[in-house]
Amino acid sequence: MKTPKPDPMALALALAERAVGSTSPNPPVGAVLVRDGQVVGEGWTQPPGQAHAEVMALRRAGCRARGAVLYTTLEPCNHTGRTGPCSEAIIEAGVAEVHSAALDPNPCVKGGGHARLAEAGLVTSTGLKAPEAARLIEAYAKLVTTGTPFVTAKFAMSLDGKIASRSGSSRWITGEQARACAHRLRAASDAVMVGIGTVLADDPRLTARDERGAPLHRQPLRVVVDGQGRTPPDARLLSEPGPTLIAAGRAAPRVPADGVETVRMPASDGSVDLRALLSHLASRGAASVLVEGGGALLGSLFDLGLVDRVAAFLAPLIVGGSDAPTPVAGHGVGRIADALSLERVTVTPLGRDLSIVGYCAPRSR
Repeated sequence: MKTPKPDPMALALALAERAVGSTSPNPPVGAVLVRDGQVVGEGWTQPPGQAHAEVMALRRAGCRARGAVLYTTLEPCNHTGRTGPCSEAIIEAGVAEVHSAALDPNPCVKGGGHARLAEAGLVTSTGLKAPEAARLIEAYAKLVTTGTPFVTAKFAMSLDGKIASRSGSSRWITGEQARACAHRLRAASDAVMVGIGTVLADDPRLTARDERGAPLHRQPLRVVVDGQGRTPPDARLLSEPGPTLIAAGRAAPRVPADGVETVRMPASDGSVDLRALLSHLASRGAASVLVEGGGALLGSLFDLGLVDRVAAFLAPLIVGGSDAPTPVAGHGVGRIADALSLERVTVTPLGRDLSIVGYCAPRSR
């Protein structure tokens, strides 16, 4: 029985998955070099300032790169930033063909890499497994085209839409598989954001942890939206590994200085200007923000139209109680016809729970 030939673009996409969450403001990219039907080099984007996927694959291939075909999930760059242009490295290595799943969405560079390769005589193409590649760079695409991060609203709730009981008890609504999935979302994000209400009620750690509960080496930026300066100096998230940012309104909280940064960006009512906060996070290179609540913060973000994706975890529990909190507060809509719709929805069983992920459809004007 013949061994099936590897799908080089599928392999490149799998390699790109390894880089998700560690490359911002650069996109996560995977690259595969094939010569005479054999994979001779593999690579994925390294952290900022280190090798891009194509260069990593070229290094692993060595002299076998000459005459090879390169499959990459994103068009090779043709500009000098923290590293040199990948297009020139590809040309110098003697690669014969370059097939990219997608062009770079950055309007300043889109098409430039392929144009340089074609100018040097290489065969180029785009479009192979483009939808899969677009999903991998959705946060990067949002950042370079709008100047704001890609925002995911995440919450876990009971079947009757409660995130806690009327007394505030919330551990645990979902099971271990759902919580493990939530930690993977954290690990893939550049920043994790909560409101001060969540800090006061739950005292969360907000760290990305492995299956044993140990913090991962790389931690997303923890962001607390605290308009009235109420963050307790002994809050657990302040002593966890990784950086913390307190976004304050008019009143700044009294917190330890080591490892904790405070920025003031008050709105007209003294609360935190969420648009300004997201722009600030983008200026720091954060392409993806995971917002974990509470209801007031999520409600404000939905009211302002700042959410791109929803990741909801639904548990088969009935909590009840008119005073029990729900995941999204804010003003909401006056008519069901005006409710925000989700598209490209996926539903995944996670033990007894369900994961429901969907993208916010554009609102009609």
